[in-house]
Amino acid sequence: MLEIDDADAVTEAALRRVAEDPEMPQSERAHAESTVREDTAEAVAFLVDPFDLVGDVPGVELQQASWSSEPVAHDPDAPDWDLDDEFDDGADGKDDGGDGGGISRIG
Repeated sequence: MLEIDDADAVTEAALRRVAEDPEMPQSERAHAESTVREDTAEAVAFLVDPFDLVGDVPGVELQQASWSSEPVAHDPDAPDWDLDDEFDDGADGKDDGGDGGGISRIG
């Protein structure tokens, strides 16, 4: 989950990135600018390269990345947002440190 405190700042940063991209053809630039202005998730996609995020992680090979967004009301005190419960694997209710094994897909 990503919280965006200033969508305008994210959009402006993405527009700068689009404008400064020397390899982007002019015919694509107008479309990219329009997309970034319409959707903050698209703006983030222009700023964050998923391959850069996991490229140096041993045992991980990124095959595909996608973005989506939806506004949510985040209440950190609400029980639904207590992500620590997902890791309480032991009988004593404490985190057993296990990673669940197998292959994980993050998308």
